[in-house]
Amino acid sequence: MRVYVPLTLSGLAQAHRTGELGPGRLTAYAVTPGLREWYVSDDIEELEYAALSRAAAASLRMLAGDPTAARRRVVLAVDVPDSAAAADPDRSLDPSSVGEVRIAGPVPLAKAAAVHADADDAEGAVTAAADALGAADMGDDDAQFTVDGAEDHELLWYGVQEIPGLVD
Repeated sequence: MRVYVPLTLSGLAQAHRTGELGPGRLTAYAVTPGLREWYVSDDIEELEYAALSRAAAASLRMLAGDPTAARRRVVLAVDVPDSAAAADPDRSLDPSSVGEVRIAGPVPLAKAAAVHADADDAEGAVTAAADALGAADMGDDDAQFTVDGAEDHELLWYGVQEIPGLVD
C-alpha cells in the first residue's frame, strides 16, 4: 500500500539521518474506503492525488505548529504492507480524517518511493497559509482563502536519491 506521510524539511532531515520514519506511531494518508467514498472516483491516480493532497494539508498543520520550520510542505510517499496501515473505522468518514491511516511502528526510509515538496517560490504562500490556519479553522473566510492559496502551489516530485539536496 502506498501511504503519504506528512513531514517538514527538518522531519525529512531526521529521517535521512536515522534511516527511518518513526520511532513511534505515524499518521499518514492513503487510498482508504473512506477516501474512495468521499472523493467518489474509481481512478486510482486521482485517488492517490487526493491522499497526497490530504498529507500536504497535514504538513501545513505541522508548519503552523512549528514556527522555526522551513516554510515548505513535505510529503514522503512510502510503500508499506497493507497490514501495516490501519484506518480508524469510527473516524473514516469524519471530514477531518478522510484517508488517514496509522502506522504502528517505524518505517525504513528505504521503503520511500518519492518525496513531494514545495518549490522555493511557494514559501511566501505557505508562510501566509500557516499563519492563517487558526483563523481559517474558526471560520474566517479571508483566512481560508489564504490557506487555499498554498494549494495553488503544486508539490514537486523528487526522487529519494535527491533527499540530501533537499535537507542540506
